[in-house]
Amino acid sequence: VQPVESGGGLVQAGGSLRLSCAASGSIFRIMVMGWYRQAPGQQRELVATITGGGSTNYADSKKGRFTISRDNAKNTVYLQMDSLKPEDTAVYYCRIISPSSFDSWGQGTQVTVSS
Repeated sequence: VQPVESGGGLVQAGGSLRLSCAASGSIFRIMVMGWYRQAPGQQRELVATITGGGSTNYADSKKGRFTISRDNAKNTVYLQMDSLKPEDTAVYYCRIISPSSFDSWGQGTQVTVSS
């Protein structure tokens, strides 16, 4: 099972984007899912995670402008990004974190924020 991201693109600073991540499988509702990002020349970093029950966790620097959510009926996880800044420019990746046997990464979606 590999998650598939969509929703990236070019946006002006101060704008918003919503990324989507679809993952197949009847056990999606119990999967712990995460969003990560990797900027050019930087290491991949955690943005946020969400459990099957909807409990969320954010990297400290992402709190307030990023919101992770999920719709288990659609097997989809979302990342709402508001007040975007040029430094948010990165490839954003979705990951199935748990169960560990399903651990996998999507191909990524490019987000570019222009100043």
